[in-house]
Amino acid sequence: MAQLILMPGKERSAFKQHHPWLFAGSVGRLEGRARPGDTVEVLADNLRPLGRAAYSPKSQIRARFWTFDPEESVDDAFFKRRVAAAVARRQALPELRGQQGLRLIHAESDGLPGVIADQYGDTVVVQLTSAGADKWRNAIVAGLVKATGCARVYERSDSDVRGLEGLEPTTGWLHGEAPDSPLTIAENGVTLGIDIAGGHKTGFYLDQRENRFLLGQLAAGKDVLNCFCYTGGFSLQALAGGAASVLSIDSSGPALDQARANLALNPALPADRATWLEADVFQALRDFRKEGRQFDLIVLDPPKFAPSASHADRAAKAYKDINLLGCRLLKPGGLLMTYSCSGGIGLELFQKIIAGAALDAGREARIVRRLAGAADHPVALNFPEGEYLKGLLVQID
Repeated sequence: MAQLILMPGKERSAFKQHHPWLFAGSVGRLEGRARPGDTVEVLADNLRPLGRAAYSPKSQIRARFWTFDPEESVDDAFFKRRVAAAVARRQALPELRGQQGLRLIHAESDGLPGVIADQYGDTVVVQLTSAGADKWRNAIVAGLVKATGCARVYERSDSDVRGLEGLEPTTGWLHGEAPDSPLTIAENGVTLGIDIAGGHKTGFYLDQRENRFLLGQLAAGKDVLNCFCYTGGFSLQALAGGAASVLSIDSSGPALDQARANLALNPALPADRATWLEADVFQALRDFRKEGRQFDLIVLDPPKFAPSASHADRAAKAYKDINLLGCRLLKPGGLLMTYSCSGGIGLELFQKIIAGAALDAGREARIVRRLAGAADHPVALNFPEGEYLKGLLVQID
């Protein structure tokens, strides 16, 4: 096994804080030969063993720790144990039992850097975003099949981040065969179609499950505006909760087609209260402002504006603009449910952005509730970067 020896003083995050990432600037030298994804022994500059990690020579994150136990073997059995432990954590939480759509592995927060696994009924979708995860694909899949008894596993390793690792996009069936009928799940009483091959992420945004349910509880009798609606998860929960009307906007025609199809899967929902609009959200909100339209409840769940901290300034302006428009379109006493999924925008900065938007809109605002990802998207205390989704429920006067 090759040895990755750190620069003097760079062992603190690994030894004391157990942070799973080692950046290129922390690495002094590599003793021996290691290919992308190979397991290397990580040593402090005084040659004290710190653990074992996956080596990634083309990434600024030069290594990702598998284990901080220098004696633990990283082999097929290791991954089967880690996968089984991640699945067991979900089964231990009553609110997650019986969920048809469930995140089984949440990368670093489950001790498996670069590994995402989502379950949709009897189908599991994996996304492998690091060189180490890519190398151990077979062991990870075997662990998932054993731990879940799933009928099939599909790979969606086509995210842009793989390019930073020097990896090509990879998709396709790893276990079992494609199902005979379209894939659907039930979520809090609503049926949703899942496109695992062409949809965003692994096919759906499971992290918003609890927040969609909350919206349904708030929607009764309200005129709801759902921006960046994707395939209508928030919209359908609002209809199920008794919304008077739901206007949903997205710039993607195919996403709106899936949203309409999802509504058709739920014949008990009042389809006549739903309107779908294909448009640029920023421009649509400006047009609504000119028309004098107002809403009781607005959902702002935009795509990732800041993939890293280097994009934070530009992203902050986009978040400010969209929330300023949202504040201006709310009736007095209305609710703004607003989110950021950008890792480069922290919760403190996000709150400042929303506060500035409300002030510029000339509105008084107060936080009713802080919002985050669902319970199957845990955040390891030694890896705060895992808390990418943050949200606020704000009441506007």
